[in-house]
Amino acid sequence: MSATHNHGRGHAGHSHGEENLSDRQLIFAVAINVLLTLAQIIGGIVSGSLALIAAALHNFSDAASLGLAWFARKIGRRPADKLMTFGYAQGEVVAALINLTTLLIIGFYLLVEAINRFADPQPVEGWTVIGVAGIALVIDLVTAFIVYRGSHNSINMKAAFLHNVSDALASVGVIVAGVLILLYELYVADLIITVIIAAYVIWQGISLLPKTVRLLMGAVPDDIEFDRIVRALEEHDGVVSVHHVHIWNLGEHARALEAHLILETDALTVFEEMKVRMKDDLASVFQIHHATLEPCQATECEPDLIADHRMTRSPQHREHDAT
Repeated sequence: MSATHNHGRGHAGHSHGEENLSDRQLIFAVAINVLLTLAQIIGGIVSGSLALIAAALHNFSDAASLGLAWFARKIGRRPADKLMTFGYAQGEVVAALINLTTLLIIGFYLLVEAINRFADPQPVEGWTVIGVAGIALVIDLVTAFIVYRGSHNSINMKAAFLHNVSDALASVGVIVAGVLILLYELYVADLIITVIIAAYVIWQGISLLPKTVRLLMGAVPDDIEFDRIVRALEEHDGVVSVHHVHIWNLGEHARALEAHLILETDALTVFEEMKVRMKDDLASVFQIHHATLEPCQATECEPDLIADHRMTRSPQHREHDAT
């Protein structure tokens, strides 16, 4: 029961982000990006521009990531149950991993296609390229503005926002390529722009992938120092030492902690009062709202270890109390 209750508290900040970006706005962003993708593909085929098709594939990955984020957000709102006792918040992180993996595949595919085209350049219709890319630039900027409102507290929304900004840059690059083709018949500009877009897509995927994998593997959150938390727990009066400490993320925003404590006394009433103070400190200082703190029993800690810690540390605590 406590797991469910604390889980709900940990997601208070997430609901605020959802108010900034509604589902209806998110679906609208997906729809216009899908339509833009189709227009870019048709324009790329008609004009023979690989850069335009590259922008279309990148834009499609943005639409897919927004769709995944919307779907994952709906799943993430589900309460904890017997199957997922911590809730479904990790669904959004899974969606980010799928999106980033797809992004990398598209980036490498574009690089290979551009290298093959260098060997056999094809004619490109500059005006078609400029027209479609101009429309794409406007839609990319509109989408980026919509998604920016929800990008502050979500790895999916942040990735989608960066993707849309890079799409806008890619559209500018495609327009430049179209102008160079019209003025100088510099068809190689189309391929150079394709390589730049592909490299940027790959860089984005690689830069966000490590954080996503760490979240899924239950790593200690980036902004939490493990040793600081252990010291903070050990500084509480009545605590001799802390063992079996585990800290992880519940989704992207809620954090959990589990620890066993060696205590100066075996009195459970004293420990219950101490536990309330320690949980309040963990929540206010480290934003850890789900904490499981238990006294270290003989099954987890050797009795000799407990006795040794109490003999060596208790006088220090008594001196601290006297001051």
